[in-house]
Amino acid sequence: MALTGRTALLAALGSIPIGVLAPNWSGVLAVNAPLTLAILCDYALAAPVRKLRFTRSGDTSVRLSDSAQIHLTVTNPSGRPLRGQLRDAWPPSSWPTGTEQAASRHKLAVPAGEHRRLTTTLRPTRRGDRQAERITVRSFGPLGLAARQGTHRVPWTVRVLPPFASRKHLPSKLARLRELDGRTSVLTRGEGTEFDSLRDYVPGDDTRSIDWRATARQNAVAVRTWRPERDRHILLVLDTGRTSAGRVGDVPRLDASMDAALLLAALASRAGDRVDLLAYDRRIRAQVQGRTAGDVLPALVSALAPLESTLVETDARGLSAMALANAPRRSLIVLLTSLDAAPVEEGFLPVLPQLTQRHTVLVASVADPRIEQMTTGRGTADAIYEAAAGTQAQQQRRRTAEKLIRHNVTVVDASPDDLAPALADAYLALKATGRL
Repeated sequence: MALTGRTALLAALGSIPIGVLAPNWSGVLAVNAPLTLAILCDYALAAPVRKLRFTRSGDTSVRLSDSAQIHLTVTNPSGRPLRGQLRDAWPPSSWPTGTEQAASRHKLAVPAGEHRRLTTTLRPTRRGDRQAERITVRSFGPLGLAARQGTHRVPWTVRVLPPFASRKHLPSKLARLRELDGRTSVLTRGEGTEFDSLRDYVPGDDTRSIDWRATARQNAVAVRTWRPERDRHILLVLDTGRTSAGRVGDVPRLDASMDAALLLAALASRAGDRVDLLAYDRRIRAQVQGRTAGDVLPALVSALAPLESTLVETDARGLSAMALANAPRRSLIVLLTSLDAAPVEEGFLPVLPQLTQRHTVLVASVADPRIEQMTTGRGTADAIYEAAAGTQAQQQRRRTAEKLIRHNVTVVDASPDDLAPALADAYLALKATGRL
């Protein structure tokens, strides 16, 4: 049983004449006995909440920062009308801070034997699966003095997907890809190693492209055209160890790496390449293999949605072994990890020769733009110390990148907003020079 504010108000009003006219037990009984009887009658006339039936429908997935609508149908099988309130509880991260109470509470008015549908709008603030908690219903009597209260569990899961903010760069990268593929007119010969077709020679063509046999057959100078290689294998390797848990601004490093991986996967699948995913720290956290071009991006988004960083040091040897196992043929291995000196020099450098011997390796890392801002500080002692620390951190990252480059590794080091397009440009450059 739950008492309402109306009950408290009547009890307070009744205490005034008792204190003035009859400040004794008889006066208390004269006021509280009728009030208690009214409360019990009101409780008995309230619609029962245990017999209510609930069904859910609505969205099962939503992108981070978008909204999802979850419909809840309430059926009242009893013979009394239901007047009350309902709280549809979800985890706190299902709404922005401060909006949970308004979004999760609903007023109910369900006549006897009928049903009504309520809609709860979620606006998640974190990736992952959000599961519905308890439904709490409070059914008021006709006098509004007392209410029946009960809880029900109606399971429902909404998967919050990565926002994929970098998809705005996809049209420009696809245009560059079409230029490489010869689908649009360009002034220079397209690079690549796969022969595409023959065409007539025009002034300015590279004489090394002339096909002399074809020229002899058709009595006209013919040149070979090329296209970037297709059907290459790309393995995206996400380091989910402790370094990926650091935040750059308001974004975890892992989320920025995910965004870059999604843009590269979308671009590579359009280019006719096969894309797989491996997320690893000391064991496999997520894996996507063997998907077609049309299915690879949804599969990646679904696999990355519940992925979280783990506060353990990444096992570089285990990661290398898993990458080699997932890339039996020559592939482009894109390792999204940190450029911090200790993890790279002690963990990845010793195992890089195993990867670079058989594969093309590209390392992408999230840089902190705050360090760049620190290096420009002047005017006070604190600002000068910050500038020195920022400069030292930048030099250390450069030295680490240079060590990777000496092992024939392509390095992309950019801020969270720039990492995705920079990684896509690096992929296109590798494709244009025939290194895939």
